Amino acid sequence: MADPVRLLVIDDERPIRRLLHNGLEPADFEVLEAEDGGQGLRMAAADNPDIVLLDLGLPDMDGLEVTRRLREWSDVPVIVLSARGQERDKIAALDAGADDYMTKPFGLGELKARVRVMLRHRAQVRGAEPLPVYRGGGLEVDFPARHVFAHGREVHLTPTEFKFVAVLVRHAGLVVTHRQLLTEVWGPAYADEVHYLRVYAQQIRAKVELDPARPTLLITETGVGYRLVGD
Repeated sequence: MADPVRLLVIDDERPIRRLLHNGLEPADFEVLEAEDGGQGLRMAAADNPDIVLLDLGLPDMDGLEVTRRLREWSDVPVIVLSARGQERDKIAALDAGADDYMTKPFGLGELKARVRVMLRHRAQVRGAEPLPVYRGGGLEVDFPARHVFAHGREVHLTPTEFKFVAVLVRHAGLVVTHRQLLTEVWGPAYADEVHYLRVYAQQIRAKVELDPARPTLLITETGVGYRLVGD
């Protein structure tokens, strides 16, 4: 029998910790609880969690500081769970090193799905070789041949469009920030040219979405970046 996925919840609100403990433990998760940032950092070092679920409003230090300290020595995936829903808060958390962001209140079903995505992504990153062919959500990308299929039909992407999609595929299911996309596709000199992304996202949607006006593959995280929806 496989070991349960170990989740470390760092949140000073006991009802939230109880909700996550009761809602996740029966689903093959082991939930550890910390009520402030200092305790959370100590438990992250001692208990080697698979995922950290982190609140930003902690009594002893801001969750952003917890994330920055974690990133000094650990690559454990961090999902921020916060009542702060402003775009600037999401961007700050992702820039500090968080991997994903959910605004309270949230659904346990979506949280479990995000955790599964995070675990798959981590396994792929740690694997010896990336998969040469990606399939998910109706999209298929054959990297060696540079062929792209959407909903069973081949689509033709320009070299820049292909690079845009390739970055999202490498992080499928996760938020990729504007700055990260711009840096990886166009280079550091273009890190602030957000309008490039809007233009290319529109062009790509016209080619891969069944209904470009209601995208289901390439999702905009308003003010933050983009997410490629996988399975």
